[in-house]
Amino acid sequence: MASTVFGRYISSSEREDIALWRAQDSGVREIARRLGRSPSTISRELRRNASTRTYQLEYKASIAQWHAERRARRPKTAKMVTNDRLRQYVQDKLSGEIITAEGEVVGPEGPAWDGKNKPHRGDREWVTAWSPQQIAKRLPLEFPDDPTMRISHEAIYQALYVESRGGLARKQSWHLRRGRTKRMPRARTRQEAWAHVTAETVLQKRPKEVEDRKIAGHWEGDLIIGLKRSAVATLIERTTRYAILVHLPRQAGYGQIRPTKNGPALAGYGALTMKDALAKSITHLPEQLRRSLTWDRGKELSAHALLTKETGLPVYFADAKSPWQRGSNEHLMVCFGNTSRKALTSPGGTPPKSQLSPPP
Repeated sequence: MASTVFGRYISSSEREDIALWRAQDSGVREIARRLGRSPSTISRELRRNASTRTYQLEYKASIAQWHAERRARRPKTAKMVTNDRLRQYVQDKLSGEIITAEGEVVGPEGPAWDGKNKPHRGDREWVTAWSPQQIAKRLPLEFPDDPTMRISHEAIYQALYVESRGGLARKQSWHLRRGRTKRMPRARTRQEAWAHVTAETVLQKRPKEVEDRKIAGHWEGDLIIGLKRSAVATLIERTTRYAILVHLPRQAGYGQIRPTKNGPALAGYGALTMKDALAKSITHLPEQLRRSLTWDRGKELSAHALLTKETGLPVYFADAKSPWQRGSNEHLMVCFGNTSRKALTSPGGTPPKSQLSPPP
């Protein structure tokens, strides 16, 4: 192993302490408390790196260190490289192909592979595909007595994104939920690009009366983007469940003017366009029905200060990756379903109705 062992890995000195305390009949939780580790980490260490040449699994520090070094050797041959049966199973489930009893693949043909990253949703292949997590969980159910038919979801992702880690064609990544053919860097996932969310607009500043849903006038909203960048904004009142669909037509020049960075948002859901559309939809409401609006952290509402100034409707933003904080709006969009979303946002179809009330 490397001379420097990171804190996430158990070191040789820690293994010596584990062997000593184990010989003194210390329990797993007691050893974990002394080392400042999780009990599951100690339990896994005792189970995986114990001596296998005795009748009972006896933990010895030297043997445990040898096992750990053996497993840490790189490069290691990927499991799907040597197991053709496993690779074929993963590939079939990942592609979602439907095969008849005669062995013929049915369904329309997908688009030609051009090697680009994250194709448009309209270009996605016809998919009944399984996610890597679903495949990894299904294998033990279909092959309970075959330990060779096991793989983690991370190994499947690596087989897609790293050419030497499993032999899956890169085109298979089109079947993933997000359709990415390149993995997003970890540093990008930690970025917080929410400069429009100020200390006064966080969810904790929202009035407490919103929680019990007894007073009408508190709204939740979100943006739905359909095929070819068509869009509709949704608003729903938390108490009455009264819903409003805000049509966001494209601006003049869309499809003719080449998009430029920091240029005009011609698709119809830029910050100022969204502000104007929302203001037009709610200004006809009585003032007592304009108490608050809860939105996610999308930049389409970065002009919230202007919206509040024009309408008197204060805007609050939910926490990042917390859709349950806008549960009514999430339920509204689920009720529409994917088919309804595409119909509502179809650029060639008729504009949706401006208001929609749920059945009693």
